[in-house]
Amino acid sequence: MKSTEDNLKIDGIDKKILRFLMADARKPILEIARHIGISGAAIHQRLRKLEASGLIAGSKFIVNPKVLGYTTMAYIGIYLDKAMSNPLAVKELEKIPEVLECHYTTGNWSILIKVLCRDNEHLMHVLNRDIQQIEGVSRTETFISLNQQIDRQITI
Repeated sequence: MKSTEDNLKIDGIDKKILRFLMADARKPILEIARHIGISGAAIHQRLRKLEASGLIAGSKFIVNPKVLGYTTMAYIGIYLDKAMSNPLAVKELEKIPEVLECHYTTGNWSILIKVLCRDNEHLMHVLNRDIQQIEGVSRTETFISLNQQIDRQITI
């Protein structure tokens, strides 16, 4: 059920379920049920409702990229010749596996991307060989992340 603002209405039990699963998506439903004091079937029913609403969309494993040798995270602001280049540039950026996120932005850049590379040399290669060769890209501005301090989802 949706409110007049078209926002999903969730109650305290929904919030408790979500908090447990956001902390550990592999936590057994029956364990959550014991903590909350409702049946496992009731939790399954609530999860189906939350999935149907679009609030939650599956679960995923988180791979530690450092274990695979990827240690350089960077954010790159991309200046385009003209705004009409945006969809074409995004299509080309999708082909670059090191690009993890791509956002249209306000301000000086047309696009902001997040990339993950093995090291600075790899980053330079991706910038020079891949990103700056995209038609419409006039220049880039790169910010290397030294260390991520906060990584969280919205508070429920």
